[in-house]
Amino acid sequence: MSTPEIAHPRSTTVERLRIRVHDHVDAAGEAAAALVTHAIRQRIAKTGQARIMFAAAPSQDGILRALREQPDVDWSRVTAFQMDEYVGLDAGHPQAFGTYLHEHIYDAVRPGSVHVMRPDGDGATEAERYAALLNEAPIDVVCMGIGENGHIAFNDPHVADFDDPLTVKVVELDSASRRQQVNDGCFPSIDDVPTHAITVTVPALLAGATVICSVPGARKREAVKRALTGAVGTECPASALRRHPDAWLFLDPAATPDGILPEGRTSA
Repeated sequence: MSTPEIAHPRSTTVERLRIRVHDHVDAAGEAAAALVTHAIRQRIAKTGQARIMFAAAPSQDGILRALREQPDVDWSRVTAFQMDEYVGLDAGHPQAFGTYLHEHIYDAVRPGSVHVMRPDGDGATEAERYAALLNEAPIDVVCMGIGENGHIAFNDPHVADFDDPLTVKVVELDSASRRQQVNDGCFPSIDDVPTHAITVTVPALLAGATVICSVPGARKREAVKRALTGAVGTECPASALRRHPDAWLFLDPAATPDGILPEGRTSA
């Protein structure tokens, strides 16, 4: 199958969140990856290194595929983090998020440093260990998605806290979040999905200098609508993106709610 031509995107802004809608999933992923690459290059040029945090989910396949193909990125100067992980899986489990990131980005681009959350062992101890790593220096770029229930990382509505004092914590996953893992084809049934996870908290995610959110697919349309048009609050944790000073949302047509884009608006 040939790669579809990248059409000039339609765009709008909701509060501070910049939204770009591309005609194809691949085009949205390529545009998001180009922005990530630009931010990495700028940071390396300024400080000699960049710190980036990745989400692990099928919704991120497009941006990660495009990132692997971006030219002239000195990945040896990049320190990579993940934003969440299950509790209770064996290390190296096929559905562990660290495994996904190795397969989809790390093994191809070889970052200078990779910090993987450990799914085995005590979750609280691992959360403390990982928080210490994140707190060593600011995060430059956060690459995330939005869950079907509006979560960012594993900050489901019932555990999200916009003023969370923690950097990383253990959470109990809600049924919608666990069901999404089945919908995504990651587990055969909801009974196979772990009940708890480690997650970077909402304030720690939004402390990233640039946040780039990739959300394809019709199953995400309602969550995107609530994130953009509902109240900013933990009922839809992704709504917090509207307050970030440098956040971008890349959508395909299936994920774009009706009435979001002004008719005929295109980006400059």
